[in-house]
Amino acid sequence: MTDTEHGRPPSFASGSLEDPRLTSALRTLELTVRRRLDGVLHGDHLGLIPGPGSEPGDAREYQPGDDVRRMDWSVTARTTQPHVRQTVADRELETWLAIDLSASLDFGTAGCEKRDLVVAAAAAIAHLTSGGGNRLGAVITTGDRVVRVPARGGRPHLQSLLKTIATTPHAAEGTRGDLAGAIDSLRRPERRRGLAVVVSDFLGSTDWERPLRAIAARHDVLAVEVLDPRDLELPDVGDVVLHDPESGRTREFSVTPQLRSDFARAASDHRRDVEKILRGCNAPRLTLRTDGDWIADVVRFVSRRRFGASVGASTR
Repeated sequence: MTDTEHGRPPSFASGSLEDPRLTSALRTLELTVRRRLDGVLHGDHLGLIPGPGSEPGDAREYQPGDDVRRMDWSVTARTTQPHVRQTVADRELETWLAIDLSASLDFGTAGCEKRDLVVAAAAAIAHLTSGGGNRLGAVITTGDRVVRVPARGGRPHLQSLLKTIATTPHAAEGTRGDLAGAIDSLRRPERRRGLAVVVSDFLGSTDWERPLRAIAARHDVLAVEVLDPRDLELPDVGDVVLHDPESGRTREFSVTPQLRSDFARAASDHRRDVEKILRGCNAPRLTLRTDGDWIADVVRFVSRRRFGASVGASTR
């Protein structure tokens, strides 16, 4: 059984577009995504986040968590019950990825590196949003460089985009990530309503909140959080040397029970802050972990989102 079948993405350690091992790894990834995700693709332009679009559709009763910006006040006044106006997805969807490949993603202590999961997440999103004239583009940032891939459709373009993500050079030592800049760049040029997907570990500063809110005011937003177990807790290993590649600093610690408790609390508080920001932007969060089955997590996420949409529709 391959690593991919175990829920681990293939390694994309190669730095060359022409490396046959990279081509083979991407092919394996594509086959895995097709085999596991085709079963959740049935429906009429449901997309990765079903329902939102730019064309008005039917009204239904308000459900907790609905976007209040879609309240249908005329139906609400007529029925005395709060209603929201559903929208029909556009026939052609333009999706943009904001890909964070800062130094904190070049890390993994379980089945793979977080960077490998970023490529896997991009492949899943490409498969779920492709077809029907849909287009996919990306802004890839490492902190010291930005790579922009124009939005196009077709399988050759999607394969080229994934290769570009997989072979983006690593950031130089001591380079801070710039997720805020990558998200902000999605606003230019101005586009019709579409889908913006932010793929990152969301560690460090939350200075990306303001540009994300600006994007969410016009587009639907999905956040893909990529994590390693060591992002959330420290193992009981005694003395250890920790290195922060984004600052270049190295510190030696004695991992005591108190330090482990403080670290876990700080990590939990930070994730809570991230969740609050995403919720304020009406951005659902898909979490992928290096010690988990990433493809099963994607299937569960899509199925849960679509089940929720169908339940809402059935209560009209």
